[in-house]
Amino acid sequence: MQNRFYNSKFKGSQFIKELSGSNGASSFVWLEVLGFRAVVVHAVLLAAMVLFIGVVGLTGCKKESTSTTDKPDSDKTPISFLVSADTNGWIVPCGCSTKQSGGLLRRGTMVSQMKARQPTIVLDVGGAAAGKSDYHRTKLEAILKGEIAMGVAAHNIGASEAAFGAEVIREIASQLSAPLLSSNVCDADGKLLVEPVKIVEANGLSIAVFGVLDPSLRSGNLQIKEPRQSVLDLLDQLDEPVDGKIVLAYLPREDLFELAKQLPEVDAVIGGPTGQTVAPTQIGATLVASSTNKGKFVVQMEFDPSAGKKWSANIAEVDDTFADETQQVANLDEYHNVLAQADFHASQTGLTNTTMISADPQQRYAGNDSCQKCHVDDCSHYATTKHAIAWKTLALKKSHVDPYCQQCHTTGYGIGSGFASIAKTPQLFNVGCESCHGPSASHADDAKVRTAFVAKDQCMQCHDRENSPAFEYAGYWAKIIHGAKVALNESEVKQ
Repeated sequence: MQNRFYNSKFKGSQFIKELSGSNGASSFVWLEVLGFRAVVVHAVLLAAMVLFIGVVGLTGCKKESTSTTDKPDSDKTPISFLVSADTNGWIVPCGCSTKQSGGLLRRGTMVSQMKARQPTIVLDVGGAAAGKSDYHRTKLEAILKGEIAMGVAAHNIGASEAAFGAEVIREIASQLSAPLLSSNVCDADGKLLVEPVKIVEANGLSIAVFGVLDPSLRSGNLQIKEPRQSVLDLLDQLDEPVDGKIVLAYLPREDLFELAKQLPEVDAVIGGPTGQTVAPTQIGATLVASSTNKGKFVVQMEFDPSAGKKWSANIAEVDDTFADETQQVANLDEYHNVLAQADFHASQTGLTNTTMISADPQQRYAGNDSCQKCHVDDCSHYATTKHAIAWKTLALKKSHVDPYCQQCHTTGYGIGSGFASIAKTPQLFNVGCESCHGPSASHADDAKVRTAFVAKDQCMQCHDRENSPAFEYAGYWAKIIHGAKVALNESEVKQ
């Protein structure tokens, strides 16, 4: 498979430039007519022009493509596409619950299986990052490395990529040789951020891939051109025929459909941040679909040139029926090694621990040991619960170094004197007493001072639908029940 960037600067133009000899006389002329170039002697310029234009008139104005169009369509065989979107930092499912979908490890296996059946072009609509902190950049780079291992042909600039700004995006593209793409995102000077179109060749077929970002999602001083016109301008510059045209469109659902409606010139418009997946729909001559939600679903397409250039598509779930792919496992290990070396301080991650949002900044975390002197029985019971080994469950998967996971497996992540990093606050590993009751140094000093939080209000901060879909308060409380006054009635639960 080949991937190249094509740019025609002289399409449909006639350009003549005289080259002067050392004596000032015109000895040769560089002739460019309708995209063809020739050097002719000045004395026979007119005859050459007449002859050359005559030949062009017989053969046509556009340069013929290579082997991609040498064969009749009936002799060409189908190719497949896998298009992902909105990975949103979900390099791997967190694993807190079963049946979680998505992750690069499974996506890699899906790609391998598709490639085993027939040539497959891998694309991404964008939205791979979940923020723009140092930590999120590290994760974005790991995701891009994983995609590169899959053979991704183009990764469109989505909102989260654009949020890093022109300098960082160009730096990442250069350092990783990542095939970043955008047809309408420009820097502050109006220069396109990365390559605007990629021509991908597979199985004797040539596919033009464009990428656009919704202008309303502009970040910083970036400029974003109108998507439809950006694609049309680039289509006009293609002086080699292609077999198919795809637009990767990071647009809301309504705008995605409108773009597909306004671009009958392309074969498919595949989107990203639509909230839910969009089943493949035909709008006139253009196929529209969307994969979203942390890369848990992808769009699979097939182009069959022998069947009247037919395009077909479906939405596929990247579920646990796909085993972990070897290269992606290695990429995840490398990512964990980078995180271990960095040991990001909570302040460097851009993550917000909503369990502590109501805490008084002046309140200090005391740690579980301070609870022992008054709550002996409660602490003994706590030691038998999964909360007490929350850190160990991460360490077994090597994900204890990932701040995203640390949020719900430590005490007071990123708030005041709460968990800061592995090196600085190891005493706050695990879901300790203060994860639910709040920073309690003042309470430890004076029992008359109430603990900071209403404990039962904290559960859903981590036991949400994503990580704990079966969570039901009474049943889960029964697993950790403690306190001098024990009751299952949540109205009687001690703070």
